[in-house]
Amino acid sequence: MTTLFNYWHYLVLIIILCIFIGGIYSAKKQTNKKLFIPMLISVSLISILLAGFSIVVVDKYTKIPKIYRLKNKRLLSVEKIIYTGVVKNEGNHEIGTVTINIKLVNKGHATGNVKGGNFYKASGFFDFFSGGSGILYKPQTVIKEFTVAKNLKPGEAKAFRVYFGWPPYFRSVSQFVEVSGH
Repeated sequence: MTTLFNYWHYLVLIIILCIFIGGIYSAKKQTNKKLFIPMLISVSLISILLAGFSIVVVDKYTKIPKIYRLKNKRLLSVEKIIYTGVVKNEGNHEIGTVTINIKLVNKGHATGNVKGGNFYKASGFFDFFSGGSGILYKPQTVIKEFTVAKNLKPGEAKAFRVYFGWPPYFRSVSQFVEVSGH
């Protein structure tokens, strides 16, 4: 996974480093020497958590990918679905990787409208002996993640095409597509 830092990342990490150094300095000046190790551990954990959260937050507000002209086409002959579109970097900083998450949900399951024909019901001789071991389980939700662009500069757009297997037992499907940049 390629992660590109920009100047906001470095600024936030320098501030967190100053907090860490201040915490160590305070722990050293402590008159009760039994508190040095717990204070050092506390300052270290807080600094690590702050650094992790700050990187995620800075990424969210500086790396802004958008998806345009999203289309899908189902190929019945090979039981696949193809998604095509364009991803564009709307932010002011380079994005290392742009990923899209595609979620397909069998509509009866998504809306709560569960009738007898909406879910796959296995029947047969083998099913009697499998005892519900989940061997023939047919999931009602399919989630796929694809990397569609790397090192996307500000304002740059890139076309993509991804495909994956279509569950043949899906009847009426809800589709959810999300794009994210790291």
